[in-house]
Amino acid sequence: MADFRHWRGSCVNAGMWTRLSRLFVIKTKFEAFLVIYGLGTGAVERSLHYLDQYPGHQGLILALACPVAVFMAGGRILDAIDRDEGERA
Repeated sequence: MADFRHWRGSCVNAGMWTRLSRLFVIKTKFEAFLVIYGLGTGAVERSLHYLDQYPGHQGLILALACPVAVFMAGGRILDAIDRDEGERA
């Protein structure tokens, strides 16, 4: 296909994959807090669905597990950011 359009090479080379993958790396605490906020809003929405789908204690337990998972993931993300900043310094 590259020959058909008279291109010199492939559209996606190794440098392009590197640039694309850098978009998904959390580099600062501000970015980490944005990701944690997104996880938290999704967890609250999922908790409300659990309360509707499973009335009683089962729904309450599942609903409480969602924010706890976000707290655990948020802690890991922030620790990783601190560790990466320490390695750079």
